[in-house]
Amino acid sequence: MSRAFVNEDQAAAQAVQPVERRVSEQPNYVTANGLQQLQLRVTELNGLRSELQAQGERADKQRLADTERDLRYFSARVQSAQVVPQASSRSKVQIGSRVRFVDEQDQEHLVQLVGEDEADAGRGLINWGSPLGRALLGAGPGDEVVWRRPVGDQMIEILEIG
Repeated sequence: MSRAFVNEDQAAAQAVQPVERRVSEQPNYVTANGLQQLQLRVTELNGLRSELQAQGERADKQRLADTERDLRYFSARVQSAQVVPQASSRSKVQIGSRVRFVDEQDQEHLVQLVGEDEADAGRGLINWGSPLGRALLGAGPGDEVVWRRPVGDQMIEILEIG
């Protein structure tokens, strides 16, 4: 067997240490649903790690290293989570509020402010610490606020809080 094959086999048995996930410096405010999602992710990752460890030498070392990295991240996020009370105000935007607003092009948008790990802009779930989230936080119906965006500031008007 040539040395090239030996080196490839040894390389396959080792994992490249994955880059750690960056933890945001903003407070880890989460909705109750967001905390449940974080806890579920930790449970799933623990299960995956157990499966991979049970495979022993046959386990995909890189997948195991990536799983352990993700487990460190999500476990830390569960530990630092600060669950906010359910948004109940219709006069002031809070974390958890659903907000309907109109932009300068008269397009209406419906979003909900959530924690960082729960955010999914495609589903209208906006991180409270994002530029849009910060613009909306504390505003009320009829208020006009400035949404500071990388492509330019935009004035938006809060129509309704639910």
